[in-house]
Amino acid sequence: MLQSLYSKLAAVLTVLFCLVGVSFVAVTVFSTRMYQQEVHQKLNAGLADQIVASRPLWEEGGVNRQALDEIFHMLMVINPAIEIYLLDLDGTILAFSAPAGKIKRKRVDLVPVRQWLEGSTPLPLLGEDPRDPNGRKVFSAAPVTVDGERKGYLYVILGGQIYDSIVDKIKGSYILQLSAWMILASLLFALVAGLLLFALLTARLRRLTGAVEAFGRGSAEAIDSAGVEIPAGRVDELDRLQRTFTRMARQIREQMQRLETADQTRRELVANVSHDLRTPLATLQGYIETLLLKNDSLDPDRRREYLQIAIEHCHRLSRLVDDLLELAKLESLESPLRLESFPLGELVQDVVQKFRLPAENKQIAITTNVGREIPFVTADIALIERVLENLVENAIHYTSTGGSVSVLLEPMSGEVAVQVSDTGKGMSAEDLDRIFHRFARLEQKMEDEAGHLHTGLGLAIARRILQLHGGTIEVSSTPNRGSTFSFSLPASRSVS
Repeated sequence: MLQSLYSKLAAVLTVLFCLVGVSFVAVTVFSTRMYQQEVHQKLNAGLADQIVASRPLWEEGGVNRQALDEIFHMLMVINPAIEIYLLDLDGTILAFSAPAGKIKRKRVDLVPVRQWLEGSTPLPLLGEDPRDPNGRKVFSAAPVTVDGERKGYLYVILGGQIYDSIVDKIKGSYILQLSAWMILASLLFALVAGLLLFALLTARLRRLTGAVEAFGRGSAEAIDSAGVEIPAGRVDELDRLQRTFTRMARQIREQMQRLETADQTRRELVANVSHDLRTPLATLQGYIETLLLKNDSLDPDRRREYLQIAIEHCHRLSRLVDDLLELAKLESLESPLRLESFPLGELVQDVVQKFRLPAENKQIAITTNVGREIPFVTADIALIERVLENLVENAIHYTSTGGSVSVLLEPMSGEVAVQVSDTGKGMSAEDLDRIFHRFARLEQKMEDEAGHLHTGLGLAIARRILQLHGGTIEVSSTPNRGSTFSFSLPASRSVS
């Protein structure tokens, strides 16, 4: 019960309407009664003065009983709802027109009487009712004087018990009952209309709540159900909440997808690292165990050969660990770019010179094509050097003896294009989609001419470095004819 927002709003609205209805009826009854009393008192405001002026109510011996009896009899015929009381200067009742057994008071408070005579108090003005110990009624009053001397007061109750009985009967009349039913029907209509409006206003909230609950259960369709098109002219709090939830849910879904992808990548990385570490470690362990077991029977040349092979595998493990750390650092952005302007042509010459001896050992011709009009570029020189080293080293590794490797620089509109080409084994179309992935396993098994396996991280590192520079790397290759890797760097505007 009262679990939903609509039910709570409906309950609050019902209570408010009941309170408003009761308050409205109470205020209406009170104001109507006060209005009737005010009108009745104003219409009969001069009645007491007229009675005093028409008959001498006081004689030398005291109260003029005969005059009072005549007045009582006349008013009983003309207006039986009026009750007349003759008061002395202390408010004590000296004579009255009501039956003797009905009078409950011996005196009347004169404060309202004096206020009436002063005329400064707004109407209706209520005075004490002699027939009711706790009642107060509207009245008319006038001073009774003899030869200019005030002897007492004529106190006229304008609505006596007869009047009250008539009013009570009127309260049960058809008109008042009809009015009450009209008021009740109006309140019920307003309540039903309010409940319907609340239902319309909370419909979007209920839909959004359902979408949030569905999203919490893992339903991807909840985002689409919540993201209903909102009219341009209607933007309230619920609309903003709906848009915010939709945007937040989509971001969470994208983040979850990225986390799943990252987790899958991590699993693949662990598997590949384990595989790549296992081979050199097993080889290294085998040669070292052989040296320990056959140390006395091995000649110096064979022992040196085994040690040399072990060292090569140690170097391979070291390169693998270094590449892993470098790639992890680049992907986590722990090392911010140190951008500077430098001549790319000179950097290319330095990198090519570093690999000239390994190329000559394989009888590979390595050339550069760097024009004089090549502008400076703005980049991180150390990271770009790493890119060039990886590309040139790969080109040499996968180029057969007698082949060639070339590095070309070409100015473009606001950029400098770099191409590293070789005449090596080349790659198939399927391999081109995977060569930049970590530990990519191609059909050639990433082997060079000497049969050495490589880490498979060089191209991944190169691509990540260029991504950090806002660029990308492209490759075109033909099996058994060679490959060309190309990328571009922004030209420096300040130095050329």
